[in-house]
Amino acid sequence: MPEGHTVHRLARSMTRWFGGHEVASSSPQGRFTAGADRLDGLVLRRGEAWGKHLLVRFDDLEERVHVHLGLYGKVGYRTREAGDPVPEPVGQVRWRLVSESGLADLRGPTACELLAPEAVAALLDRLGPDPLRADAEPERAWERIHRSRSAVATLLMDQSIVAGIGNVYRAEILFRHGVDPALPGKALDKETWDAMWADLVALMAIGVRRGRIETLRDEDKPAGAARRAPGERRRDSRYYVYRRDGLACRLCGTTVRTRELAGRNLFWCPGCQPEGAVAA
Repeated sequence: MPEGHTVHRLARSMTRWFGGHEVASSSPQGRFTAGADRLDGLVLRRGEAWGKHLLVRFDDLEERVHVHLGLYGKVGYRTREAGDPVPEPVGQVRWRLVSESGLADLRGPTACELLAPEAVAALLDRLGPDPLRADAEPERAWERIHRSRSAVATLLMDQSIVAGIGNVYRAEILFRHGVDPALPGKALDKETWDAMWADLVALMAIGVRRGRIETLRDEDKPAGAARRAPGERRRDSRYYVYRRDGLACRLCGTTVRTRELAGRNLFWCPGCQPEGAVAA
């Protein structure tokens, strides 16, 4: 599932592609026809992200389009010249936007719907602070975490506590701060949480700029022939522990391990994140 940086990047792209322009809106698949028809001919104002949720504003409309990509959702964009014929949709396109200079197709989202203002407010009330938003309040997340007996690795994936963190950022932020994933939230100290939050803000901003998650510090990046360990996939060479189970830890050489936690695979290094570890 795309993590928060992907949705923020999509929101920025939506604004750049269509912001201030009248759009033709349709639902070739037919599952968003009523909503798409209401948007047809309106001026798209901007896209906005909160965690893994995309909200799109249009002029002269109180409702906002809410998109949650889920596991399979993707947005394909292409440029076009004014007057060019609009190509036929390929595959199951839930929502299509066309302007004089661009075309975007949304496929396979978990949600694509028009939400009234009160429904938008209810959605946002259910979400925790988002590290990529300037209005984020990390104290709200801390209040939930330090009262909980649940594992900190579970709490970080709870979108009502912190919005936008997925499995990759969860594994990597715990490793970077030497925290045992099974540590109860109430055992995490405030200093470590503050450092983790600041690190999330920085790492996720990098993800928005580069379009991919990168968590290795410069001094830990392997060079030349050692860039990838035997058996390591190319994209996983950007991480410390995520999907590196069975491989040697980059820092201490201990074998990285994995197990299922709350329905998701957790990755950690027993050497750098020993049982009960609060911080490196």
